[in-house]
This record gives sequence, C-alpha cells and structure tokens, in this order.
Amino acid sequence: MSLNSIMSSATTGLMAAQTGLRAVSDNIANVNTTGYVRKLVSQQPLISAGLGVGVDVARVVLASDKFLQSSALKAAASAGSSGVIADLLDRTQAEFGDPSTGSSFFTRLDSIYSAFSAAVDDPNSTVRRGTAVNQISDFLTESGRISTQIKSLEDEVDSRIQAKVERVNQLLQEIDSLNADVTRSKVVNGDATGSENLQIQRINELSSLIDINVQSREQGGVVIRASDGLPLAGQGGAATLAFVRTPGAAGEITVTMGSASGSTSMRARLTGGEIAGLLQVRDVDLPAISDELGEFVSRAVDELNRAHNASASVPPPAVMNGRNTGLDLPTAVSGFTGRTSLAVVSPTGALQRTVDINFDAGTISVDGGAASAFTPASFLSSLNTAMGGMGSATFANGALNLSATGGNGLAFAENAATPSAKTGKTFSHFFGLNDLVTSTGFANYETGLKATDPHGFTAGDQITLRIADAEGSRIRDISVAVPAGGTMQDLVNALNSSSDGVGLYGQFSLDANGQMGFAPGPAGYGLTVVSDNTQRGAGGPSITELFGVGQAQRGGRAERYALRSDIAANSAKLGLATLDLAQAASGNPVLSAGDGRGALKLAQSGSINTRFDSVGTLNSVSMSVTRYGAELAGSIGRRADAAASRQESALAVAEEATARRASVEGVNLDEELISMTTYQQAFNASARIIQASKDLYDILLGMVN
Repeated sequence: MSLNSIMSSATTGLMAAQTGLRAVSDNIANVNTTGYVRKLVSQQPLISAGLGVGVDVARVVLASDKFLQSSALKAAASAGSSGVIADLLDRTQAEFGDPSTGSSFFTRLDSIYSAFSAAVDDPNSTVRRGTAVNQISDFLTESGRISTQIKSLEDEVDSRIQAKVERVNQLLQEIDSLNADVTRSKVVNGDATGSENLQIQRINELSSLIDINVQSREQGGVVIRASDGLPLAGQGGAATLAFVRTPGAAGEITVTMGSASGSTSMRARLTGGEIAGLLQVRDVDLPAISDELGEFVSRAVDELNRAHNASASVPPPAVMNGRNTGLDLPTAVSGFTGRTSLAVVSPTGALQRTVDINFDAGTISVDGGAASAFTPASFLSSLNTAMGGMGSATFANGALNLSATGGNGLAFAENAATPSAKTGKTFSHFFGLNDLVTSTGFANYETGLKATDPHGFTAGDQITLRIADAEGSRIRDISVAVPAGGTMQDLVNALNSSSDGVGLYGQFSLDANGQMGFAPGPAGYGLTVVSDNTQRGAGGPSITELFGVGQAQRGGRAERYALRSDIAANSAKLGLATLDLAQAASGNPVLSAGDGRGALKLAQSGSINTRFDSVGTLNSVSMSVTRYGAELAGSIGRRADAAASRQESALAVAEEATARRASVEGVNLDEELISMTTYQQAFNASARIIQASKDLYDILLGMVN
C-alpha cells in the first residue's frame, strides 16, 4: 500500500473520530434537555478495488424507537386530558366546601331548617326571625356565588382552549417547516439530527395537546396525523385549527387542511390531549354540575315557597305580588282543581271577608253566600267583584297581584279535603303570591300548559337549535319557525318535524305538568340552543325561557334567587302563622301572633318528598331536598375522585412510557464516556498513523536529497 493510501485511510479515520466526538459532545451537553434524543454515528468501511481504504461516516442518526415513541405520545395525550379534567373538577368541588364540615354549602340549608325549628315555639322572637332570614340570605348568596364561579371556570376554559388551539397551530407550522430542513440535509447526506431533535420536541409538546399519530417520510421528516389518520402536517402543508364557540352551545374545533378553502370538524378526532379534556369539562362536566346545582336550589326554594304560601304573617301583608308565570291569566287559571279561600284580615287578626273559590264547580262565593259562576276568561273580574271595596286584583306581565284596603291584609287557606291544585301547587303557590324567595327570571318550568292550550307565541319567530353527535361534534343547526296560531301540540309538532325540525335526532314532548323536554334518539344526539327570537305575547318569555330549553337557561338558575325584599328589610313579615278560618265562628282571631305552625311547615319543608328532574348525571327522582343535597354532594365528590384516579393512572402510564423511551433514546453518561474514550483512541490511532506516514515521507525525501 502506498504512503498516500495510508495517509488517506488515516485521514478518514481521523475525520470519523472527530464526527463521533462531536456527537458525544452534543449528547453530553443535552443530558438534561427534555425530549432530547441522543445521536448515534453510523460508520462503514471505504472499499476500493476490493481493498479497504479507510472508514466513512454513513450517517448521523437519532437513537429513536418508533414503537416506544408512539406509546409515549399516546400516554402523554391521555395524561394531558385527564390532568386538566382532574384539576378543574377539583377546583369545582372546592367551591362547595367539605361536606363533613360546617362550612359546606350543603350544611347551609340545614341551618335554615334549624332556624325555623327554633322559631316554632317563639315565633315573635326578633332574634329567631332574624336568624332565619340571615340563613336564607346566606344560602342564596352562596348558591349564586358558586354558580358564578362555575361560569367563571367555563370562561377560563374557553380562553385556555383558544390558547391551546393557537399553540397547536404554531407547532404544526414548525413541524412542517422543519421537514424541509430535514429533507435538505438528507439529500446532501448531511447531519439532520439537529432539526430532527427540534422536531421531536415539538411533537412531544403537540401530543400533550391533541392525540396524534406520527409517520416517517421516505425523504426525511414526518407526517403528523390525527387519531383517525387525517394529515395535519408534513403532507400538503400544515393544517389550521380553529375554536368556534357559541354561548350555551357545545364548542367546536374545526380544521382547515393546508391551502384548502373548506373546513371540517376536528371534535370527534380529539380522543386525547389537553384540548379534549378542556372540551369535556366545558361541554359536559361543568354544565352538568351547574344544572344539578340549579335543580337543587330551585327545588329547595320551591319547597320553602310552598310552605310560606301555606302560611301567613301577623299582621298579614296588604299587598301580594305574584311571580311572572309567563302565561296569560285565562291560560294560567285553566286547569286548576279543588278549592281555596282568600281572606281579608284586620291587623289584629279579625276576619273581614272570605272569598271562596271552587275550581271544580267554577264558582266564587263571598262569606259563605250564594256562589256565582266564572270562567278562566272572567276570573279576574269575578274576583274583583267578590273582593268588593275591601281589595282588588290585577294581572300584568304574567303576574297576578292582589291588594287589600282599609289597613287590612290578605291570607290564603286551602280546603282540607280538596285543596286547590295545578302542577302539584296550590293557587297561591302557583302564582307565587306569598313567596318567601323571589326570582329575577324563569326558574320554574312546570308551566301547567296542556297540549290543547294555545301556544301563544308570535307566529314566524324562530328558535335555532344545534344538533351534535355523542362526541360533541356539530351535525347541523336547525331553525324552527313558530307556527301561526294553533296549540302547544302544534308547536311541539313543528319542533319535531323531520324536515324542518329535530325529528331525525330526537323528540320534544310536553309532560302532565306542562314541562317541555327533549329526548335524544338512540344515537345519543345532543341539543343546545344557538339563538331564540321567539316571544309569548307582547314582551313575554321566549320558548327557552319559559320551558328551560338548553343549558344556558337551566344552568344559571342558582343565581336568580333572592329573599323577598320586604322580608329582608323586616323579619316581622315572615309568615310563621297559619290562617285558621274555623276560629271565625267563635269570634276568635283567624291569625294569632303566637302561632308557630307556619314556622313548623318551613322547618319541615326539607324533609317532604318532591320531584327532581333528570339533570347532569342525576336521574329523575322523588325524594326530599335534604336527601337530594346529600346525593348531589356525593356525586360531585365522586366525579372529582374518579377524575383524580384517572389522572393518577394516566400519569403512571405516561411516566413508565417516558422512562422506557428515555432508556433507549435518552443520554446515558456512562455510555457516552465509553463512546468518547473509543473515539479518542481511534483519533489517536489515526493521528499516529498520519505521523508515521509523515516520518516515512521525510525519510524518503532525505534519501532523495
């Protein structure tokens, strides 16, 4: 072998050793860099005419393992989604407080019942009345605060989804751009590991945000695909995701492919990652808890109002202002059964006049006199006639209002055998004439409307409903116009139309209490309200307001309640007594200041079974408010605990997958020390060969001279 060949062979060895040392240097420098994959130098012999003439660096590659990488990416996506769900549910649970302590939200209702129990034996006590009033105010304030905090969490989640989507777009752009760098280096047989390492780090971050699959390209680089194989980067450019949000409706993630003009839904493709977890919390978990809280508070309030409407203050109120039923008076009065009595009572409790209303017979009588007939259309005028100069009745904006004259007050008493009833409420309770707690909006969706009643909504007005699949992906938005005239059944039929309504996806129905609900089809479609421009009568409620259609209406119910303003200002106006018309025959007062029977009804209101609608994860049941509160507290706790358990499991899997991947791809200082020593020895050997060749050259040149 010639000296030139020896020199050339040694030089290739020197250069190969230098390349190896550079790779080792990079590995050691990045030993603590998260996601860094160590470099490997692949060498091969140089052959010429069948003889070895040196060594060549075939390529510098990364010690990556595609199987371990795929497992780690899947585990990271699962950990990302479970992590945000657990965090947000834990924060939500914390708003309710620890149920085992006295500071829990659910114990506040027990404090109300205890306060009224204490007032039974001493209803004239200002302290006991004040305590009861304060406990109710605290409960309503706290329920409103929790509901507001849940909405704040929903707003926070919206912002986080938007930020995460923007970051996903940045990562997809960077990954796609790095593909070009990798390909250029591969074409010239250069070192592409720097760009590949950057790309892997971007892929690792991306996998925590969305569930992805990674596919290597023949020319170098990768193709990023969604869980179903949809290319997001590396094939035709980087896709662009967008978060489309509509208040009260499920959030939508759309994806536009490269330079394409159209977009498609990404929602069903998000099977893991932080964005999937945030969407789960936004569209399922938080709305469910908000619905459950609203149902609990609404039923608790309704039972307090039921007891208070069956009671009276001493002296009785001169004015009774009812709640907005959302109905016209003839429709509201229609459907009542049984008998009720409206009494005009002096400040000392003496009976001044009794107006007996018999809904079964359709008659009104005064002080036991002859009965006169009325119809729903003539009810108001008949009632005013019966009250004579001692009071009057008006109806405006869906509310019935009564007033007494001459310093007298008003109170109701139900017939013991056949009390008045509609949707399970007495006359006074249905109209909210002596409510203890008032509402700023519609929170009671048992309207009493029957299928044969006129729907009353303005013809042509539209409600737009969004249909989503079981994963939350939007299928279509459907605008339904209110039919001209007609009955409630006509309105339900319009909503259920297969061509212009939601009939292909589920059915609306009206139950016996006039409450409208939507039952999805077998595929589990979801329904939300995009917009509602309907109106019942002039200035009346919309379909969603009157019937509580959609989460936006039902979810905020807990914020709408407040203690009646006159009672909040003066606890003496609490109705802790009961009107006893039987006392009038003996000349005794029909209302007595020492009577605590009304306080007893209020104290027992939490133990009376009532119907709860199916909301969130809780099924429709009939149970007491107290027991439902315990069920709700347990449900919220179980969800938070289950989410924490899923997070713990997902993190354990992710840590194990990452550790196994790191054992193959990560930098091991011991291994790098061995490699460095090997390359140093190879470098020294090549250098000695070069030195020896130089010495031989010098000897030969000396011989020539």
